[in-house]
Amino acid sequence: MIEDIVKEKLGKRILAWEKKNERRYYIEISKEDLEESVKVLFKDLGLRFSIASGVDTIDNFEILYHFSADREDKFFSLRVKTDKRNPEVPSISGIITAAKWIEREIWELLGINFTGHPELKKLLLPESWPKGVYPLRKDYNKNV
Repeated sequence: MIEDIVKEKLGKRILAWEKKNERRYYIEISKEDLEESVKVLFKDLGLRFSIASGVDTIDNFEILYHFSADREDKFFSLRVKTDKRNPEVPSISGIITAAKWIEREIWELLGINFTGHPELKKLLLPESWPKGVYPLRKDYNKNV
């Protein structure tokens, strides 16, 4: 089964494994293991990168990298947490070119820096948008 193969290949990189239902799995890893874990899922196992999403939780920011095992109809999401005081994770755009745009969107809307990204610049917000103001953060003041 693909979930057993994913567990075996990621091995000790897995900090937590959550089976949400029969088709969806959440795999927490450290940001230091992100690039190697993405290589395992995308290059070694041939899973399709669907999208990444950023979440502002109470304690930190989370980036979820969603991968699909299309033949098995299963989804695997790598969960990486980053500190709110210095929110950054490595860019995966060097491994998956399609990640460039979603990393730019998350950077712009949540303020998470993707180290190694070749071109972090505005994608959605107007150029006049105030620097350091991130509309998807829980502390965003809509009156800005």
